[in-house]
Amino acid sequence: MLTVTSVNVNGLRAAAKKGFVEWLAGTGADVVCLQEVRAEEDQLAEAVRKPEGWHTVFAPAADKGRAGVALYSRREPERVRIGFGSAEFDTSGRYVEIDLPGVTVASLYLPSGDVGTERQDQKVRFMDEFLSYLVGLRERAAADGREVLVCGDWNIAHHEADLKNWKGNRKESGFLPEERTWLTRVFGEAAYVDVVRALHPDETGPYTWWSYRGRAFDNDTGWRIDYHVATAGLAGRAVKAWVERAATHAERWSDHAPVSVVYEQG
Repeated sequence: MLTVTSVNVNGLRAAAKKGFVEWLAGTGADVVCLQEVRAEEDQLAEAVRKPEGWHTVFAPAADKGRAGVALYSRREPERVRIGFGSAEFDTSGRYVEIDLPGVTVASLYLPSGDVGTERQDQKVRFMDEFLSYLVGLRERAAADGREVLVCGDWNIAHHEADLKNWKGNRKESGFLPEERTWLTRVFGEAAYVDVVRALHPDETGPYTWWSYRGRAFDNDTGWRIDYHVATAGLAGRAVKAWVERAATHAERWSDHAPVSVVYEQG
């Protein structure tokens, strides 16, 4: 079995002080994908930077204190790649991937966007470039007899079942028609699979992010924007998926919850 967990930590230094270290020590995951690390490696405590039993890869953003992705693997990677060949985005701390036996695992932090601003334009540019990369990645992996798993904060809720207040967010970044259409292309022409939705086709959510504003967490007014996106062969071997939602608001160490999937080895 291969267990992979993905979580946006909303600042790894802050998360480490609120329970991430203890969570990592207790997880049964073989690979952990982190997003929004917002730190350079030398700013992290040893227990976070190089925890015992883990191989770590960090891809910080050139713009310090922003974005940043990382991968923790119990097995030493065969290959590491930071970025996806984009002149604009390869130093923005948005993408890192590793090769393990038979599978490429990546951590993605897709830009969040804001309607009517340059941030949304940036998100669209990222999406356009990244879709092309996903297609090529799948094709190269298939030629090499490998599967692909891209985990992370995709910052888009695909369907109405993926967010509580979908009616009130139809004109907001993260649930725009053109963003949802783009995800449909990822799961269509690019031939990837939304693993959690495939395992839970008729379920509302399960939500993975709740705003710190108001009582969103207590009322479960959430969004499902953190995904395991896999090639069909690997998705077909997924046997269990769950969201590690904290028991109470006070026990959260991020505004996102870890999303875990167990895959049978090929």
